[in-house]
Amino acid sequence: MDQRLESKSNVFLETEKVGTLMRKYAIPCIISLLVAALYNIVDQIFIANADYLGSYGNAANNVVFPLTVVALSLAVMIGDGCCAFVSISLGADRKEDAHKSIGCAIVLCVVASVILTAVYLVFQDQILTMFGGRVNEETFAQAKEYFTWISYGIPFYMFGQALNPIIRSDGSPKFAMASTVLGAVFNIIFDPIMIYGFKWGMMGAAVATVGGQILTAVLAIWYLCHMKAVKLGRNSFGLFGDLMRKFLPLGITSFLSQISLVASMAAINNMIVKYGALDEIFAQAEYAQIPMAVVGIVMKFFQIVISISVGLAAGCIPIVGYNVGAKRMDRALELFKKLLTAEFLVGFVALLIVEIIPGQLIKIFGASNESQYYTDFAIKAFRTYLCMMPLATVNKGTFIYLQSLGKAVQSSALSMVREVIFGVGFALLLPVFFNLDGVLYSMPVSDLLTFLIAVVLIRAIFKELREAE
Repeated sequence: MDQRLESKSNVFLETEKVGTLMRKYAIPCIISLLVAALYNIVDQIFIANADYLGSYGNAANNVVFPLTVVALSLAVMIGDGCCAFVSISLGADRKEDAHKSIGCAIVLCVVASVILTAVYLVFQDQILTMFGGRVNEETFAQAKEYFTWISYGIPFYMFGQALNPIIRSDGSPKFAMASTVLGAVFNIIFDPIMIYGFKWGMMGAAVATVGGQILTAVLAIWYLCHMKAVKLGRNSFGLFGDLMRKFLPLGITSFLSQISLVASMAAINNMIVKYGALDEIFAQAEYAQIPMAVVGIVMKFFQIVISISVGLAAGCIPIVGYNVGAKRMDRALELFKKLLTAEFLVGFVALLIVEIIPGQLIKIFGASNESQYYTDFAIKAFRTYLCMMPLATVNKGTFIYLQSLGKAVQSSALSMVREVIFGVGFALLLPVFFNLDGVLYSMPVSDLLTFLIAVVLIRAIFKELREAE
């Protein structure tokens, strides 16, 4: 090994086989994101199967879900941006930039999480109303109970999620995965105890979730004291403006991919309230919460698929960043080819599942306790809303790969077009022409149009990396 390689940290990212590295980093990242997604999904499964909560609890969970995503979006912007910057810095042997950016990210995350918690607790009623919580009084009461306790856990949730990619950038993807898994296992164990045993309802589901988030945050703190490639000292911590201007733009795509879901869910929930009231069935008070509950369930399945998609791409960020920093564009190109193939296969398998067995999927979320109207609408929602998933996963992989190359502007622009202009725009526009079905059409139309743009960018990336070789 030459002297240049011997002086660098994490040199295996430049020398080990690309396929091996992709498995080593992507699989733990996928599991970490799946487990993070399962916090809310597990809550919803146990809530839905509790007779005293049912579809009201499902609808309440759907109202609160995008508000937890706001916290996640801030955390991943800080964490993924820092991860990409640290990986590029280590590849270029800039160790001071690496340790100071991590310390800066930690301080920024703590400050942001405390501010967000305060906003949630002070403006609780207004926020829940904005996200469709007033569909009926029972849904609003359950949403408020759940949201109050979830808000108390925001600092722990954000800290654990922000540190997860940073831990991966330090060369410990398995520890990052394990810390998230243990928190989720805590939630899975205590959810039924709180909901079925203690009969604590929505509060019980939230308390179990926050307990798991605290466990993940504690493990992240332990790791900070035992880092490998990067060593933190007192001078590492502070809000360094020059570093924030460098690493935050690298995380903006991760932020937009999450926060746009919030804007989309706000638009969708309000369209559901508006056009559900015009529907012959769902205008009836006892069925009014069904469309919101169902769309929430469909979004949870989609979140599982997208967690796999994002995990594949985000797991590659340290590998791509390091090799770009080391000027190994041949390896970056090879990884991009493997990533696009894997992304399409994930979306295709998910599409087969929702088209063939939608009935089995909805049974997981308590459909046996609901009316036939619930089941019929859920089957239609699964098959319509998610019919372009192979394109959605390829789009997501392209967004994040651009981010890992340091192309924050292009990545952010494409993500903004998909998530805000198309995602929110079609959610508001299509129901005008197709009523409640228009909400279901908004997702596939957005993914198809975004894919047409992504193809142009994919070709440009291939050309650029080939020329850089």
